[in-house]
Amino acid sequence: MNKKVYIIHGWDGSPKEPMLQWLKVSLEEKGYEVFVPEMPEPAVPKIESWVGKLKDVVIPEKETIFIGHSIGCQAVLRYLEMLNENIKIAGLVLIAPWMELDRQTLEEEGQEVVEVAKPWMETPIDFQKVKARVGKVVAIFSDNDPFVPLSQKDLFEKELGAEIIIENDKGHFTVSDGVDNLPSALKAVTELY
Repeated sequence: MNKKVYIIHGWDGSPKEPMLQWLKVSLEEKGYEVFVPEMPEPAVPKIESWVGKLKDVVIPEKETIFIGHSIGCQAVLRYLEMLNENIKIAGLVLIAPWMELDRQTLEEEGQEVVEVAKPWMETPIDFQKVKARVGKVVAIFSDNDPFVPLSQKDLFEKELGAEIIIENDKGHFTVSDGVDNLPSALKAVTELY
């Protein structure tokens, strides 16, 4: 069995982030083949170029698993939405996924950030198509994420039938939040089969 995992980093993120590297190494130790692509222009992520990158690097097969972080989750969902309908993959683990960001945080971040976020929040995703192509979905949220309101969990539960995990005090799951590993995500991947 060829178990491939693609880990997609977030906005302003990189494949070198400690949590993503920890997941990569931990999964490789368990026999998974793991890819952590560098996404184009991470400081100003654009839907077209991020989905395009996934089209370039991913070979979607029934054993394929995606782990997305933040905007990386959206890139994965938008990629899956465009796949041929007879393609089905094993599952998704979404870390701090969102369709809406916290308004106040957005405004504090400034106009530039608002402009980048806008298309990601305003371009709809056909969740039915995504759901039809994925075995199982697990979505992991933190109860004190400054960007992602916890209410987003309801959306992912409703639209994708996601199993929801709520972590305590992990912020947006970044190094500045003190997060350099995420056992719940590792466990979720290993339980997808």
